[in-house]
Amino acid sequence: MKLTREEVREVAYLSRIEMTDDELDRMTGQLGAILDYADMLNELDLEGVEPTSHVIPMKNVMREDVVKESCGVEKALMNAPDRFGDFFRVPKVIDEGEGH
Repeated sequence: MKLTREEVREVAYLSRIEMTDDELDRMTGQLGAILDYADMLNELDLEGVEPTSHVIPMKNVMREDVVKESCGVEKALMNAPDRFGDFFRVPKVIDEGEGH
């Protein structure tokens, strides 16, 4: 696929990449070669080949969502380094005066 310098310049602009004239020339050639190589895929006979998103079969490995009793507050907080009643006490990370 033949790319023009202007097309590469536009892609660079949209990507917020500054390029010198030498870089534009080099990238025009390199990107054109990459697209030519990728275009070779159009020559393949893909009749009957199912589209895939992964090369190996994928399955959901998550457990089934089952409702059950929780462990309770005491067990959940028994190893808390800093407990405040029925809560974990954590260091303050947001100052209420900033941005609110």
